[in-house]
Amino acid sequence: MCKVDVAIERYGLAAPTGRYDSVDDYLLARWTGADGGESEGYKSLTTWFNKRLLARVYERNDRDVTEVRLEAEYEALVGDDDLDYGDVAADLATDDIDADEVTGAMASWSTMRRHLNECLDGEKPTVEASSDWERNSVDIARETARQKAESALSSLGKKGRLAGAEDAGVDVQVKVSCSECPTRVPLEDALDRGFVCQEHHVDTDEAAERTVRETGVAPDGGADSGGRLRSVLPIGALSSVTLAFGEFSGATLEFVATVGMA
Repeated sequence: MCKVDVAIERYGLAAPTGRYDSVDDYLLARWTGADGGESEGYKSLTTWFNKRLLARVYERNDRDVTEVRLEAEYEALVGDDDLDYGDVAADLATDDIDADEVTGAMASWSTMRRHLNECLDGEKPTVEASSDWERNSVDIARETARQKAESALSSLGKKGRLAGAEDAGVDVQVKVSCSECPTRVPLEDALDRGFVCQEHHVDTDEAAERTVRETGVAPDGGADSGGRLRSVLPIGALSSVTLAFGEFSGATLEFVATVGMA
């Protein structure tokens, strides 16, 4: 059994409504959109699952469960602030709850991905897009970022803080970053290949075959010594500025604005 199966059995997790026979049925329905709703990604399902697990632990130990409390304490347990984690862990201990044990039982988004695809043999239906609205949205956001950067540069030039800033050009590139390793690639490259990171987001053999089939080039031609895909940022007179944008298929979507003399 995988980690998700173990947690379901160990903590007696059940679906939130009688409409579903099990947590697995509920997860599959939300992932595929089979219940008539919009299909959800691995991260949102992972968050739901982990909160469900935490709430069950609270119930077993007669700890008050409210949405506000659950949300705040969950964020503290999975966050990066050691002080917040320690405070919540100490409070949980008063109810005989071991914070390390609970967080250790929680699933990561990659574990959830494997559970849905491999353990449950799930498959999302292919939906043919009627338009390219996703790329259009990114293009609009990229143009907005470029305009704001140009405005800021102009102001810096007028204030005498950056020589030549008013004559500099701005190029904004969107990059996606793997959540499991340092891999970062341009969005266009990721879309052309169909994945962000070969090592963590797709089956390696399948990715290799697809790359050779579509480009005629072996996938290791653009890999670093660790086998991960790499990309080179354009070099400009000013260091690149990265703006967090959101999520893209389990990866971080970023804007990288590079400024150089026009």
